[in-house]
Amino acid sequence: MGNRNAHDPAHDDVGRLINMISHQLKRQMCFHEEESGLTNMQKRVLHHILFQSLRKDIYQKDIEKEFQIRRSTATGILQLLEKNGFVVRKSVEWDARLKKIVPTEKAEGVREEILSNIRYMEKILKQGISKQDMETCRKVLEQMSENLSGNEKKSKGEEITDHE
Repeated sequence: MGNRNAHDPAHDDVGRLINMISHQLKRQMCFHEEESGLTNMQKRVLHHILFQSLRKDIYQKDIEKEFQIRRSTATGILQLLEKNGFVVRKSVEWDARLKKIVPTEKAEGVREEILSNIRYMEKILKQGISKQDMETCRKVLEQMSENLSGNEKKSKGEEITDHE
């Protein structure tokens, strides 16, 4: 019963573990939501917009790619950020259909809160884990994400190409 050497299929369920950690992260970040009215995912997207927009124009497709989310999910997040006054969408001169996403002064005002929240959660996540183990973990998680991306493309009937 207490034999840890016996093979337990539940210990191989990596998806379950990732899902559990994701839910724990969401729960623990929720108590900070009242300050800005943003969920964890909205904060992460806003953080990305705030910092990437300093270097280049940001579009919805960039958000979809960065967070590996569907167009409808990105649309929902961006609509809420816009409704709450954190971003505006501005047409670009060369294509009226294309809208760049621009952070507002209100977004700039919560930049430090978002950063400190992310730093705090990252510190908790990494407690007691060596740099080498963290690097291995990051590589494994990135490979898992790529595996899932490749599987999505297969299921949609798209051709899968090797990374360039």
